[in-house]
Formats: sequence, C-alpha cells, structure tokens
Amino acid sequence: MPLSRRQALAAGLALFTLGGGGYIFWSASRFPPDTTPEGAYLRIAFNLSQGDARTCFHYLEDSAQHAAYSIRDYRKKASERITQAYPEPERTRLLDAYRTHATAEDGADVWVDLATKKGFVTRLRRDLSGMAKVEIVGERATVETARGTRYGFRKRENGIWGLTLFTADLVAESERAARDWDIVERAAKDYERGR
Repeated sequence: MPLSRRQALAAGLALFTLGGGGYIFWSASRFPPDTTPEGAYLRIAFNLSQGDARTCFHYLEDSAQHAAYSIRDYRKKASERITQAYPEPERTRLLDAYRTHATAEDGADVWVDLATKKGFVTRLRRDLSGMAKVEIVGERATVETARGTRYGFRKRENGIWGLTLFTADLVAESERAARDWDIVERAAKDYERGR
C-alpha cells in the first residue's frame, strides 16, 4: 500500500530527527583521543566506573609501568632462587609472600594487586569528577576536576598521556623488590655453602 504524502513526510522527518539525534549522541559519547590529557583522564574515570582497574594501567606514565614490570621480574627471579636454595619453612614463607607478583602475567597484574591493596583504586574512585580545566606545559599536564583535585600527567613515549599520581609508590616498591632480590641471592649463596 503506497504511503500518502503526509505519511512520507512524517517518516522522512522521523528519520531525519533520529539520524540527527543519533549523531549528536554519538559525538557526545566519544572520548577525546588518549593523546590528550582529557582523553587519558576520561578513560581512567570510565574504566574505574566499570570496575576495570587493569585497563587504567595503560594510562599510567612510562616510569610507573616500568616499575610494575620490574617488581614482577624481581619477584619472579627471587622466587626461582628461593626454590633452588632455601630450606623449609623459610622457602614456603617467602614463596607465599612473593607469589602474586612473581606469577603475574604482566605489569598490569602487579598494578591491580598494588592498587587494590594500597587503596589507589578507592582513592581514584572517590576523587574523580568532571574536568574543570586542563593546563599543558610541554610534556606535562594538570587536569583539575570540578572538586578541585589536581591530577598530573606526563606525555609518554607513544604519545599517550600517563597519570603520574602513583609513580613514586610504584618506583619505591620496585626498589624494595630489587633490595629483596639482593638479600635473597646472598642468603641463597650462604645456604648453598652451608650444605
């Protein structure tokens, strides 16, 4: 059955309205690119709101990411050495203490564990809000939220902006893991000499 002129006009108007509304919704729901501080911040906020702390790892600065990988590598190396040379019950105690990081698939798993245990995720969830302003100075940027919280970002080697808030904690944990590795290695040599 053919449409009347009035029906065709109404259908055309409805399609135009839906298309225009769809375009407005689509453009409003898109994030700015993560090569901008705004885009990186919004991705962190979105992923945390979805309960996905692991994806936030990709929006940490390079030094923080490298520290997380170093933690995993030192804990893995220490665990292997403990398994080879340490007597019981010391072996089991230390292997249990290092297991989570030593068996992590990558730095993101280390980040999730530390972010959960040290309250990083809770802190971010509590403080994240809409952006009030963004200041960019060279390779550094500051995102100020509507609540007045300021988040520092640094441009990463790949062009993505990385959050700097937890870098000091992750680097300190990496240094602790390196010191622990040295102690484990010295003790392992002592155990081997004592056999």
